[in-house]
Amino acid sequence: MKPNRHLNRRGFLQRATTLAGAAAAARHIGMPSLLAADSPNKKLGVAVIAADGMGGYSFDSAMRERFVAVCDVDDNRMAAKLKMFGEKVKDQPAPRAFYDYRKMLDECHRDIDVVLIATPDHHHAPAAIRAIHLGKAVFCQKPMAHNIYECYALAKAAREKKVLTQMGNQGHCSNNIRKACEYIWAGAIGNVTETHSLLGRDFGGNGSRPASKPVPAGLHWDEWLGPAPFRDYHDGLHTFSWRSWRHFGTGTIGDMACHNLDAMFWALKIREAKSFTVECLQTKGGSDEMYPQGNIVRYEVPARAGMVPVKVHVYDNATLRPEIMKDAEKKYDLKFGEDTLFVGDKGLFRTGGTCGSLSFLPEERRYEIPEPPQVIPRAQGGGPIEDLFYACKNGTVPCSNFPDAAAPLTAFALAGHLAQFAGVGKKLEWDVEQMKCTNLPEINRYVRREYRPGWEV
Repeated sequence: MKPNRHLNRRGFLQRATTLAGAAAAARHIGMPSLLAADSPNKKLGVAVIAADGMGGYSFDSAMRERFVAVCDVDDNRMAAKLKMFGEKVKDQPAPRAFYDYRKMLDECHRDIDVVLIATPDHHHAPAAIRAIHLGKAVFCQKPMAHNIYECYALAKAAREKKVLTQMGNQGHCSNNIRKACEYIWAGAIGNVTETHSLLGRDFGGNGSRPASKPVPAGLHWDEWLGPAPFRDYHDGLHTFSWRSWRHFGTGTIGDMACHNLDAMFWALKIREAKSFTVECLQTKGGSDEMYPQGNIVRYEVPARAGMVPVKVHVYDNATLRPEIMKDAEKKYDLKFGEDTLFVGDKGLFRTGGTCGSLSFLPEERRYEIPEPPQVIPRAQGGGPIEDLFYACKNGTVPCSNFPDAAAPLTAFALAGHLAQFAGVGKKLEWDVEQMKCTNLPEINRYVRREYRPGWEV
């Protein structure tokens, strides 16, 4: 399929508010305040795609509402979850069980208000786009998509169908990320000229795929593959290690940047940039099958929305941390883990993984800096699914919704793949609105992927 020439970021950027967080409390024009529920106290009809692992959060959340249907490609995991449901829930029937979410949505969509998705990454967009086209609210674990094209395809569909959406980067629901933005916007460390973010993983590898093996009993392999090209079952995929494989996961930067770049992306208003450059400074391994490891990626983002130009450095893990972090560790007696260090012309600021913490360096500076005014509305319910359920029942907009927050952040992160695939020493010039690299056009083949028939986005 050829890319849709109308599918670009211009529409999203023009319609977004200056403060991304303001959407979290504003009513969405034309958006129904409720779905099938007719009062905030009525339970929502929920469907779950992937019942265990990361899907455990979805399954538990669905049990608190009206659990309509569940899909999982692993019969054994499905049986265990349904057994748990029967033991814990006595006042409603068990959800209908499926191993193909397309069939589930076809048969059950009239009873569904919300679809919760926690599949491997390669299924995120195919599952979400089908639910959105049926007019259902959608939660999707991070990253919301497998590639840049899919990010904006989902955002465009959500706008057009006027449905509520949410990505599962839980830190975006926290007060910490809002306070981090408010401190930066209040000038607490002056102009931020560089950042350094540690992702805390090392997904990837090298070489070809392992030898074929029989499909484990109870695993619906064709449905597990879904949109990806067919291959025989082999080690290193189900149930966790698919993250290292290019057809199924998104490597370290795809898996973790939606968490650990989130505060930086929001606080520094990166989504307002119409272009940036991205290059890989260090990498190792990788193949046609697997992502490279040990990556250091640098984005150079020009001035935007009152912010000075900034260099954004992203490291796969803490062993790659730069000298400025090592020096700060010695000077301030600390250890960086999944952290981001903001470097301003008036000081240093640190946010923890998923923005679970924030601090000044040295910490005593917190007492010298006035508490910033609260300008970002706070999220509702504690977590991303809870915030989505609240929005469905009360007519607000989820804080990490696809068009305003999740798609720009995820697409920015996934641009790191392009730099990794291009190799060290090649600085890519990225046009955000057109979704293309302008100086190395051959890299644009990685902006989207092909799909097996019946699984298209």
